Amino acid sequence: MKDDDLILSFDTATNNCSIAITNGDFGQGQVLGSLSLNSGVTHSKRLLTAVKWLMQNLELALADIAAVAVGLGPGSFTGLRIGMATAKGLCHGSSKPLVGISSLDAIAAGVYSEKLICVVMDARKKEVYSCFYRCNPGKIARRCSQPVVLPPQELAEQISEPVIMAGDGIDVYNAVLADVLGDRLETATPLHRFPEATNIGFLAATEHADENYLDLDQAKPDYVRSSDAQLSLVSPIAKGKARNQ
Repeated sequence: MKDDDLILSFDTATNNCSIAITNGDFGQGQVLGSLSLNSGVTHSKRLLTAVKWLMQNLELALADIAAVAVGLGPGSFTGLRIGMATAKGLCHGSSKPLVGISSLDAIAAGVYSEKLICVVMDARKKEVYSCFYRCNPGKIARRCSQPVVLPPQELAEQISEPVIMAGDGIDVYNAVLADVLGDRLETATPLHRFPEATNIGFLAATEHADENYLDLDQAKPDYVRSSDAQLSLVSPIAKGKARNQ
C-alpha cells in the first residue's frame, strides 16, 4: 500500500451519515479525518456539504484521493441511492475509481470476538438485515453466511451458540432476540450500531490494491431484501471457518 493511497469513503445506509478519509488498511491504516452525522436531516442535504467540509479542513482536493468507497447497503433504499449517486458523481467528475463495501461488513469489521458475530440492521417491516461473521487470525471479521432479510425471531432461532450482535437492529428488537437467545446473547457497544466510513475505507484499501472496482455505469446498491431469502449457517458455523471476501 502506497503512502499516498488516500480513500474517501462514506455510508448512507442508515440515518447516520458517516464520512472518512483514510490511508491504508486495518493492518497499517491511518484515519486522516472522519465525520458522523445523525441529526435527522436527509442525506441529500448534507452529504456533499460534509464531504467538502472534511476535505477542506484536511487541505485536500479530489485530485489527492486515490479512490472513492461507498457503503453498498443494505439499508434505507433512499439513503443508498443518494450515496451511490453521490459516489458516482464524484468519480465521474474526477476520473477516480469506485469501490463498493457492504454496510454489514463495515459494522462487523469494528467488532472483535472469539464468538460468532451477527450484524443486525433494522430493515423495517418487522425484519432485520443480517449476516454472520467470524474473526480470522488477523482479527478481522469475515463472512460465514450470505446477507439476508428475515424476522428477528427467525434469525435468533437459527443460532445455537454464544453470539455477539452489533447493528441498530439490537435496539429495535433486543427483547425478541434476548427472549430466544437468553444468556447466549451479548450485545456490542453503541459504537457498533452503524456502518462507519473509517471501516469502509480500511476494507476498501484491499479492494483498491487489487484494482477491484465497480463499473460506474452498472454499479448499484445491494438492497438484499428478498421474500424467499434464507440464512444458511450449518456448514460454516459448525466448522468455524470464515469465507474471505
